[in-house]
Amino acid sequence: MIPLLDFIRMVITLYMWVIIISAILSWLIAFNVINRHNQFVYTVADSMQRLTEPALRPIRRALPDFGGLDISPVVLILGLIFVRDVVIGGWLIPAFV
Repeated sequence: MIPLLDFIRMVITLYMWVIIISAILSWLIAFNVINRHNQFVYTVADSMQRLTEPALRPIRRALPDFGGLDISPVVLILGLIFVRDVVIGGWLIPAFV
């Protein structure tokens, strides 16, 4: 059971990196540093959006409007850190040891 929990922790960490890369990529596109008309950039940006949007959409609906400031990735990352470190690392792994 512990290798499965370690695998879940690793997947959560990988998903947090996907969220960070997606946020940075959206900033680069918004400030015209990279061009979304490039096929590679479009493919990567679309993939990142498809991976992160299902988790970010409910958080965006629950948060109030901050006038163009989207803090939903920060809220999601904090929630994932809580699940990874407290729930899995602090409660579940010691219960199976």
